[in-house]
Amino acid sequence: MHDFGGRTVLITGASGGIGGATARMLAAQGAQVLACGRDENALAALAAQTGATTLRFDVTKEDEVRDAIEGRDLDGVVNCAGWGGAIETPQEADVEVFDKVMAINARSTLLVTKHASRQMIRHGRGGSIVNVSSQASLVGLTGHIAYGSSKAAMDNMTRVSALELGRYNIRVNSVNPTVVMTPMSAWYWGRPEVEGPFLEQMPLGRWATEDDVAGPVVFLLSDQAAMITGVCLPVDGGYTNR
Repeated sequence: MHDFGGRTVLITGASGGIGGATARMLAAQGAQVLACGRDENALAALAAQTGATTLRFDVTKEDEVRDAIEGRDLDGVVNCAGWGGAIETPQEADVEVFDKVMAINARSTLLVTKHASRQMIRHGRGGSIVNVSSQASLVGLTGHIAYGSSKAAMDNMTRVSALELGRYNIRVNSVNPTVVMTPMSAWYWGRPEVEGPFLEQMPLGRWATEDDVAGPVVFLLSDQAAMITGVCLPVDGGYTNR
């Protein structure tokens, strides 16, 4: 258990599975959670369960991100907003889908990091930013031309931001999970011809749960990770190390 008493953590994508699990873990350990997401009903349920404060802003629009974050004393940020796009090969890729995936996954990470880090610097207590990336940034996955590219961009933002923000005692790391088998994932990853061969190559041989990913995120936000920055941490059952 980590002590987050007196600390405020902003989570984008908090109405999703990983974001919601992270919010619940942080709230249980004393954090004041600022939860941003697209599903109003899920956010309301999260707030009722955890006491989180809900925020509504478009993570791809700089004016909305700035207005939502400006003046807040932030100690942590989790960039968890994301969209999978489509399963496409390079020769079939829909550029509009590609642009949307890049905007939601990569552009939002830059905008939230930009404005949140300014508030952390103003606040003067340092802090930690964790980007929820993917194994798709570490290895080539069939059909993941847009999604994998967006997460690779996120990983580079992690490394550069860690380099730039370290002087302010702000740490920046990524977690790179394998698939969490939600209904949104199952339409592709749940196909027998996809799931079977993939899991056979994974040493642990199972999909991740939401808590499997939230736990490392919370650790990287905590003081126990005080000397860790610029890391892209696979949370993938050993798949990328095979």
